[in-house]
Amino acid sequence: MATQMARPAAAIRAHEELFAYWSSLRVDAPVPPRRRLDPNDMKRLLPTVSLIEVAPGQPDDYRVRLAGTGLYNVYGREITGRRISEIYNSAAAEYWRDELGRVVRDRRPGVGVHNLAWRGASHLSLIWIRLPLATKGPDVDMILGYDAVVGLGAVQSGIRAA
Repeated sequence: MATQMARPAAAIRAHEELFAYWSSLRVDAPVPPRRRLDPNDMKRLLPTVSLIEVAPGQPDDYRVRLAGTGLYNVYGREITGRRISEIYNSAAAEYWRDELGRVVRDRRPGVGVHNLAWRGASHLSLIWIRLPLATKGPDVDMILGYDAVVGLGAVQSGIRAA
């Protein structure tokens, strides 16, 4: 797997940067509207940014609507347009359904570390953040994501969900 690895401190700074940007979009709403996102405001982060949508009428089903070019190497293929069950094995898919479900249900950001053993790279992990967005009204129906690949053992994060 040819993946550009980030230093943990740089990954955490990128998460903080994206979180601050997302927070600035909230204005007076607990969840910012998707239409306020401007790719020009997060150019540096775009290679590993994703937009994940909640499947209409299926709250436990998610589809990657957009995946940055840097995620191709993480997943070994294009994941744009694919459902969670098409990207991950069953254990990893269940992990992401739980994490994304919590973001949708709680209407709050989620952060964590996910090992890439399911991809045959147990020495690598993703430090990830998922931020809720709304496209039609107040319900969370889209999630902004950012992933940074780091080497195992290097992950000591102080990031906590807001």
